[in-house]
Amino acid sequence: MFFEVGLVVMLPLIFSVARKLEGKGRFKGSAYVYVGVPVISALAAMHGMVPPHPGPLTAIASLKTSVGPTMLYGFLAAIPAMILGGPLYGAFMSPRMTTRPDQALLDQFTLTEKTAGDRQPGAGIGVLAALLPAILMLGHAIAETVLPKGSAALHVASFLGNPLIAMLLGVLFAIVALVSSRGGDPEKLRGALGNSLKPIASIIMIIAGGGAFQQMLTSAKVGDAIVHLTQQLAFPPLILGWLIAMLLSVSTGSATVGIVGAAGLLAPLAGSDPSLNLPLLALSIGCGSLFFNYANHADFWMVKESFGMTMSEATKTISVVQSIVAVVGLLMVLIFNAAIPMH
Repeated sequence: MFFEVGLVVMLPLIFSVARKLEGKGRFKGSAYVYVGVPVISALAAMHGMVPPHPGPLTAIASLKTSVGPTMLYGFLAAIPAMILGGPLYGAFMSPRMTTRPDQALLDQFTLTEKTAGDRQPGAGIGVLAALLPAILMLGHAIAETVLPKGSAALHVASFLGNPLIAMLLGVLFAIVALVSSRGGDPEKLRGALGNSLKPIASIIMIIAGGGAFQQMLTSAKVGDAIVHLTQQLAFPPLILGWLIAMLLSVSTGSATVGIVGAAGLLAPLAGSDPSLNLPLLALSIGCGSLFFNYANHADFWMVKESFGMTMSEATKTISVVQSIVAVVGLLMVLIFNAAIPMH
């Protein structure tokens, strides 16, 4: 699941839990940062370190290594990275921030006194609606592993597991659930859908602007210049992979571009050096792509606008959190490489 998709799925839970902590009146600082930072940390680790996300899978394919060991290393490396960048850093930063999302967005994502009396879908339907995109994408990942290439079932799973299609099907399922739970009244549904667009309209426009900036950097061949520069560097392969992916990601605004570029550049080295641990190289590249997510990343703007942050506050959260995950991930890679030498 992509970072943006995971954040959209998790926002109602983040806001609901943070609102309850805030309502107790004993929480110092921002409850939304306290609850949100661990989620951002976990989603970042998933995005760059753990297959079946497309980024790590691309690195695995380019380096001609296997999914199983890379996934195992990724899970083990992600645990300390998520803890340090999530609960620990969140507990440190939340008392120092007063971030609070826009009230209209909070009302949209959480149950309020105004909407508490409305008929709501059951808990099972609500959970299924929230997780349906993740289930479809997971089904696609499993199908790629167990089904033969070119089969009709794999094509269907690939279509349903596409992130855009999966999110669309999740929305359509939620619409049907809302209509059935409210006695089949389409007018209420139309009003709910219309009201849901108002709080997020500015967020969508700002994210689109960040995507345009990213495309401008990509079209200007900034990535090619970074690759040419790094060819002159003499670092161990694991550190070099992390460094190239980091530079590409920071400069182009895309972690996936960082992974693809670094994996493609190091593929010849991976094929010629039998002593190199290729799953760890793939993991190192994925970790590097996470470093310092900033203003040319759509993820940065999504977190900033969803939580009502200033530029400084967003930098202290998503940029620093992803940098912690990236650095801790690299340290775990180096520890694994020292403990499990290849022969």
